[in-house]
Amino acid sequence: MMKLPILISVPHAGLEIPSEVRAYNLLTQKEIIDDGDEGASEIYAVESYVQAYVTTDVARAYVDMNRSENDRTRDGVVKTHTCRDVPIYVRPLPADLIDVMIKKYYRPYHEKLTSFSSGVKFGIDCHTMADIGPPVSPDPGQKRPLVCLSNADGTFPVDWLKIMKDCFQQSFQVGISLNQPFKGGNIIRTHAPEMPWVQVEISRTNDLDNKQKHKKFLDAIKQFHSIIMGAEPDK
Repeated sequence: MMKLPILISVPHAGLEIPSEVRAYNLLTQKEIIDDGDEGASEIYAVESYVQAYVTTDVARAYVDMNRSENDRTRDGVVKTHTCRDVPIYVRPLPADLIDVMIKKYYRPYHEKLTSFSSGVKFGIDCHTMADIGPPVSPDPGQKRPLVCLSNADGTFPVDWLKIMKDCFQQSFQVGISLNQPFKGGNIIRTHAPEMPWVQVEISRTNDLDNKQKHKKFLDAIKQFHSIIMGAEPDK
């Protein structure tokens, strides 16, 4: 099977607490899961189908790969509170410990994305989203679409985005949202100068199970590739 010339990024599937902050941690396992992209490891299990694949075991609550390295806010690269507004640590982390976390976990993730950019055609940053917007979000309390595609006002060609929307609509058999509620995070913005990047958010709604979401996602990206590259999708 010929692999698709795509780089897949799955930054929020991890559930591990970094050893450096275990002594500071307040979160339960459930709170860690609630802050991350539950289901992402199953939905986006497409490593055998694409040329490059990057993920991390570290939970989003501790190091958020989709934030700027310089974002030191409560919802920044090393957070103080989860997206449910739950405090993460017993006390503020020392600045030097935050620097260690960034050097050990954050930078290597982004270095991998850069290193894999040669030899592939585009990147997809893959996420799952809560069915209803959580307290710390662009749309608290709002019902969300099944799929949101984002290009941060330019990280992915507009004509490609429209084609991808059509492919996802055909696969999922629902309307697809563009740049709403998410316009695209730090990963696609940072790495767009290297190649085109798009962000995909699939709802954690129970209307479909993760196996169904996985198949529909894979079918959509295969179809998209076949259209833009002039090749038949691999069955």
